[in-house]
Amino acid sequence: MTDAIETLLSPASVALVGASDNPARIGGRPLRYLRDGGFKGGVYPINPKRDTVQGMKSYAALADLPEAPDTAILAVPASATLRAVEDCAARGVRSAIVFSAGFAETGAEGAAQQKRMTGLAKEAGLRLLGPNCLGVFNPAKGYYGTFSVILDEQFIMPGPVGIVSQSGAYGAHLAHLARKRGLGVSHWITTGNEADIDVAEALHWMVRQDETRVVMAYAEGVQDRDVFIKALETARDNGKAVVFMKTGRSTVGAEAAASHTAALAGSDEVFDAVLRQYGVHRAATTAEQIDIAYACAAGRYPAGNRIGIFTLSGGFGIQLADDSAAAGLDVSPMPREAQEKLLALLPYASPRNPVDATAQAATDMNLITSSVEAMVTMGGYDVFTAILGAGPASPTFAEPLRSAIMQGVAASPHSIRSVTMSAPEDVVRSYEAEGFLVYEDGSALASSLGALVRFSDSFARKDKEAPPAPMSPVPLPDSGAMSEVTAKVILTEAGLSFPAERLASTPDEAVKAAEQIGYPVVLKICSPDIAHKTEISGVAVNLRDAQTVRDNAEAILARAAEMRPNARVEGLIVAPMLGDGVETIVGVAQDSVLGPVVMFGLGGIFVEVLKDVTFRAAPFGLEEARRMIREIKGFPLLEGVRGAGRSDIEALAQLLSDLSRFAYAHRDQIDSIDLNPVRVMPEGQGAVALDALIVRKEECEQ
Repeated sequence: MTDAIETLLSPASVALVGASDNPARIGGRPLRYLRDGGFKGGVYPINPKRDTVQGMKSYAALADLPEAPDTAILAVPASATLRAVEDCAARGVRSAIVFSAGFAETGAEGAAQQKRMTGLAKEAGLRLLGPNCLGVFNPAKGYYGTFSVILDEQFIMPGPVGIVSQSGAYGAHLAHLARKRGLGVSHWITTGNEADIDVAEALHWMVRQDETRVVMAYAEGVQDRDVFIKALETARDNGKAVVFMKTGRSTVGAEAAASHTAALAGSDEVFDAVLRQYGVHRAATTAEQIDIAYACAAGRYPAGNRIGIFTLSGGFGIQLADDSAAAGLDVSPMPREAQEKLLALLPYASPRNPVDATAQAATDMNLITSSVEAMVTMGGYDVFTAILGAGPASPTFAEPLRSAIMQGVAASPHSIRSVTMSAPEDVVRSYEAEGFLVYEDGSALASSLGALVRFSDSFARKDKEAPPAPMSPVPLPDSGAMSEVTAKVILTEAGLSFPAERLASTPDEAVKAAEQIGYPVVLKICSPDIAHKTEISGVAVNLRDAQTVRDNAEAILARAAEMRPNARVEGLIVAPMLGDGVETIVGVAQDSVLGPVVMFGLGGIFVEVLKDVTFRAAPFGLEEARRMIREIKGFPLLEGVRGAGRSDIEALAQLLSDLSRFAYAHRDQIDSIDLNPVRVMPEGQGAVALDALIVRKEECEQ
């Protein structure tokens, strides 16, 4: 896998099939870029109609080349692509880029043609990028295997930003914007139709490159769930930030009628939660994607979230303080000693945080230096930022201001430095050369700094968390739907807890079971053919004496016989009536893209009306389960509010982790699981699932 992409991005030699003498054509641009970009490897134009192409020797066919090239760029129409792939396979080419459109994106005939091409390449061990893609480039090698017009006037400089995009046009736009922002690119890969190499594989390769510090990725979805998750894990473990633009919607495989969890798993919400799970920042806009990649490009991250703000204008300082708080940053006041020092320098300044030196400081640069120095040495801040406005654009004010700021921050050379300003490019670059992140907009700066903090937290996890231990599959019934009792027996083996229940065949047995358990009790119909008991009024709660149990047992069995005459009835579940604790809902759904995902939320109105739920890709460990629990808006209810005690959050986390491991171990057999409700008891008393439904994949396929 690695070698194939290596040949695409850093080949020793390349053949251009369909090479054109016209450097403005699709078959001509890559040749011009390779020639003018300084590529040192062998370049072999293939054009049977010409002896030379753009001044270079041309060959009639791949078979005529003096060597088998590492990679081939196929700049021929769709009708000629299959033959070109056959020629690559015969010549022993290791990888090829297919520019042409006209395949799976056009309909059934194009999809069949793409399938034939992919099958032929796979049989020959030839890896394909595309079709319908813009190709790749590697600026450090001067290698430009693309026909993108963004290289017409200026090449991309090498740098720490990797770009992986399904869309060639979007990937090209990112590269263009990165160049405008002064960012260099390590590697650029566009995957197009993804007949073979997809975004997941390209991303996995990219995050393992030493020169890449941050990756901007674009995708509508992913094909290989396991490789995608592995790529995200590798990025986190290697300290590589991934800033993702995700469009389109994945789908959940189960029908809402079969799973309450599936009904709540809105699909895009699942993808969003999984990105958070692995510390990936999902950008809402292209501008945000560039802003955050820019912040990450230096590979420096704050140790904490405390931000110190220096300003010459109180209004701008308040705005940035608000934006910073919204981004999850801590705008803590300066220590009292530091405030007293600043007030001694300038009695009418505001020394708390933001530190407002007022416009008076513009007449005395020593005040700026002293204020900044006090902040970075005494404030205890992880991030320092200055609001300079248009000052750095002033011919008379810019250099004194810059000198004063630099003298102040010199006392703390390792802190994260940032600034908002509106200034010419050369001034911006001079601040960047001193390690400053430079933004025009304070909100964009605050958002980017918040992302840096979250990345820092995510990278730290690799040293704190052990991966979830794999779970051996639990034997399942050979076929058919499972009743609640069967589901609970299976899940008990996976470590989940359920109430001490009895299964009764008759009303008399139900009474006997109730007396053994102790009143009050709950009665439920138990049948593999009645998944949703409330549809036949198959549940009775808070039953407090024998006669009430007998009457309800008779009524439930009668309704089952009348409304589901063909249902297999195993009997009646008699369970204790648990009134304590916080009601939650837990479940598993199969996402068509991300496989088994676990859902968690508070029950009742929180799930039915507010949809206050979150998701994680299975499997995951206890620490991730704790983060999952804290993520919902209703989390304070579990911590205890208005005098209520704390719930057993640790037991709930264990349940979520165990369920995730079970779901992953049975991902090929189980479509969905509903545990609704799960009652989280007071701290130290556990988390108990009151109901359980397991739906096999075969049930959904019937």
